[in-house]
Amino acid sequence: MYSRRSKINIQSIKHRALLALTFIFLGQLAQAQDATAPNTAQRLLKAYPDCISVINNNQVIFKNGIRLPWDDGKQKTLEQQYAQADLQDQLNTVYVKGKTPRPAELDDPGRIRNDSFFKAMYGATPAEVQKNFVTITWLPKTAPQQLKVTRINGVDKKLQAVSDELEKLPAMLPYLQKAAGTYSWRVIKGTTRLSTHSYGIAIDINTGFSNYWQWDNKTTDESKKIPQYINRIPWEIVEIFEKHGFIWGGKWYHYDTMHFEYRPELLAN
Repeated sequence: MYSRRSKINIQSIKHRALLALTFIFLGQLAQAQDATAPNTAQRLLKAYPDCISVINNNQVIFKNGIRLPWDDGKQKTLEQQYAQADLQDQLNTVYVKGKTPRPAELDDPGRIRNDSFFKAMYGATPAEVQKNFVTITWLPKTAPQQLKVTRINGVDKKLQAVSDELEKLPAMLPYLQKAAGTYSWRVIKGTTRLSTHSYGIAIDINTGFSNYWQWDNKTTDESKKIPQYINRIPWEIVEIFEKHGFIWGGKWYHYDTMHFEYRPELLAN
């Protein structure tokens, strides 16, 4: 039989244990609440679980230890967002899946990018990017072509799945054969910003059926180049790419209809 003192000690131990569990729960709840604000940032966690650890105190923290600010606190013009995007800017535009009308003026969902974000995941130099390359076979049964892409975030598997699904649609093959390429470490024409081709996460399909706003406008005066939208790529192709996490440059006002890039954060619900 327990003495009265023993019962008091047991109750005290239980009370302290309950308090400890409560503090742990409250700490975890506070961290979870902080991690879910702002909600838009959670699309990064959902899209890149292999690379991003947590979003906390306005910091996007990568599993390799790199930290980037979610919001740099600066008010920017559209031009400044392109040049100095933070991660909030990057997710600020809305990319709509499926068949859509021609892009509205200056609507380029996905073209505002934070270079440091992609460098943190895929590599900050050509050597760092290339060490994670694998080779996939594009259209292996009909028009096999070897393409190098990154294995990070499973991009290689996603692009192979796109190829396998598209290959079941014979009418689409002319648009897909002779892909113009995947990896190329280079800046976007007229900017100092890296193309997503630099990270091995993008593909250009057959240029023979593609349109690019700068090609279609023959003026040499850059200030007078106004996109006159043209597209020949079937929606069936676009929808399969989107299904596997790739966005399409044909949904940009500054259109690039051959171009697809792996950007699942813009497709996350």
